[in-house]
Amino acid sequence: MGKTAKRASKKKEGFVKSTNSMNPDRQASKVDLRGAPYARDKSTIKRLQMYRTGKAKRNRQGKVIKAAIFQSKVSPGTRARVDPNQRWFGNTKVIGQKALQTFQDEMGKVMKDPYKVVMRQTNLPISLLNEKAKNARVHILDTEPYESVFGKKKTRKKPNLKIESFAHFAKKVEENAEKYDSEKDNDLVRPAPDAYDLPPQWFMKAGQSKRIWNELYKVIDSSDVVIQVLDARDPMGTRSTLVEKYMRKEVPHKHLVFVLNKVDLVPVWVTQKWVAILSAEHPTLAFHSSITNPYGKGALISLLRQFGKLHEDKKQISVGLIGYPNVGKSSIINTLKKKKVCNAAPLAGETKVWQYVTLMRKIYLVDCPGIVPPSHETDVDMVLKGAVRTEYLKIPTDYIAPILERVKREYMVKTYQVDEWKTPEEFMEMLARRSGKLLKGGEPDLNTIAKMVLNDWQRGKIPYFVPPPGHDSTAFSKQKIEENLEMAAKIKEKEEEEEKELQPNFEIDTPAVIQNFKKIALSLEYSGDDVRALEGPADTQPENSDEENYEDEEEVDDDDDSENKENVVNSDKEKHEDMDIKEEESKEKPNEHIGQSKNSEEIEKDNEVKSKNLELESSDDDKEIIGADELSSDEEIMTPAGSFAVTSVRKMRRKRKIRLGEEDEIPTKTLTSKERRRIEREQKRKKIGSNFYEVTNVKNRNRNKDNPVISTLGMRGHSKKKK
Repeated sequence: MGKTAKRASKKKEGFVKSTNSMNPDRQASKVDLRGAPYARDKSTIKRLQMYRTGKAKRNRQGKVIKAAIFQSKVSPGTRARVDPNQRWFGNTKVIGQKALQTFQDEMGKVMKDPYKVVMRQTNLPISLLNEKAKNARVHILDTEPYESVFGKKKTRKKPNLKIESFAHFAKKVEENAEKYDSEKDNDLVRPAPDAYDLPPQWFMKAGQSKRIWNELYKVIDSSDVVIQVLDARDPMGTRSTLVEKYMRKEVPHKHLVFVLNKVDLVPVWVTQKWVAILSAEHPTLAFHSSITNPYGKGALISLLRQFGKLHEDKKQISVGLIGYPNVGKSSIINTLKKKKVCNAAPLAGETKVWQYVTLMRKIYLVDCPGIVPPSHETDVDMVLKGAVRTEYLKIPTDYIAPILERVKREYMVKTYQVDEWKTPEEFMEMLARRSGKLLKGGEPDLNTIAKMVLNDWQRGKIPYFVPPPGHDSTAFSKQKIEENLEMAAKIKEKEEEEEKELQPNFEIDTPAVIQNFKKIALSLEYSGDDVRALEGPADTQPENSDEENYEDEEEVDDDDDSENKENVVNSDKEKHEDMDIKEEESKEKPNEHIGQSKNSEEIEKDNEVKSKNLELESSDDDKEIIGADELSSDEEIMTPAGSFAVTSVRKMRRKRKIRLGEEDEIPTKTLTSKERRRIEREQKRKKIGSNFYEVTNVKNRNRNKDNPVISTLGMRGHSKKKK
């Protein structure tokens, strides 16, 4: 019997089953990506099906063989029409004026609150409720040009004037004549001045070019979260209100965060005050950029992960870093990555173009060149903010006097060991002779000394900070406030009113992201009025709590994770060893504490009791601990010099047993494959050749090798014959 031809089966409609890429209900574990980063989601599959089934199939004559999905089948000759119903032309929902007003007020509060986010946008035209027409200026020439009213193409006979009669017009002219100010009249002919201000030099326009601002707008457009990096020494001076105003107006859906960098250069109470002040407008974090010993890294990463959870519809979010030149944008990225991925230097203009850096699978960082917004700042402010490189300055000695005005005299004496100067020239001469910067004939090299001081200023080696409002400690801070008031007077009143309307009026409160400011390690020493105590509880959250957790879950580079975790483990071991060494020293040298007062002894006893209580509370069963009552107090020995406490060796051993016994009592749990791989990575060698000198004998290579005795007579002739 002959074989019959196999008929082509009809293509089934709907989703494809099994592990096909067009099946949205397939198991994710069985999907073969074949090099693709992500599998197709349901919306992508529907879109592809729409492309395939969106057209009707026709034969050669043009008749529809198979209609599209959205086409309805009606009998030939009939007309499809809309049902004539009055409900098509009525309102779908009616709302009262009172409910509309309450919604407008609540929505305004949420939009102005920096710690609230609108999760789901409505399709209603909410922008109509903003009432921008009240505050906006009416551009009459745009709506009614001059030619359409007074010219040959006029369309009406009588224009609308603001005067009723000639008497009213004369009265208005008199009122304007009284308000006339000749200084504000730009049409008057004035005599030429004796001197003109020269145009600014090219290096004073750093961060203001069109190319730099194009890079800035690229970063803002491609970022979901924008971090504005501020210098902790002068936060308001390195803040760009122009960019903030642009983001509030053009991209209000993007989040703005302040990061106070270089907190190790200012006292801790100054950091606390500035964080509280800036947190009223936007979330603010204190940060110290360092690959080995950072501060604020865990808080910043946890904040970025919270923003990532807000945007669950996106596969990843981008975080852009903007700010003045030389505030530490690239250093923050290197700190978060724990390695050098961006070129960073204590000089302005090191970053030329924007660059993308992967922090996690869901978080990308975007580095941006430093920008300087147009303002009324002088050349001195530009140089001392670090926006200009010192090698470009033609006369660097002009900027030493402002530094001596801003910095206290005792700090300059402590930094340079130079005292008893009266003028900036004397200071530079004394410093040149002390450091050996001399020209021919023993004359001091003032330009080199000035550049050296400016470099120390920009790199944070000179103690200086702008105090927060209400904490003026120097005469310069008062002078700075007066300059700011004069600068604000030059700005137009209308712009100030607009900014006041846009700025939220919240009371200064504690920041939403809590940080422990006591853990900031200062790299500069302050004295006098600059040293103050912190206000309120500072030990609220352990710093770097999330640093170790995020690396296990979402870090891209596994090798970097293992290195970082080893460093954490090693640091913990070193801490335990240091504690043990200190305890042994206290046993061996008890006589050193003889001269201490009773208050210090009581404080030590309280601290020991607290630590013991914490250790006892952490254990599961307090009754099982042997000798817990004996650990609560130490023996006191009376001597002619005084009384002191001695902790016995048995108690110290019991302390260690209690401290280390908790780990032994914890039941061991089965490790997952991910944890086993992490342990294997930690045990591997991280660096090739790390134990080269331990294994290989480099110095004495032939120490265990026998040297054969060979007679050297006749070697030359023998070798020649062989050749």
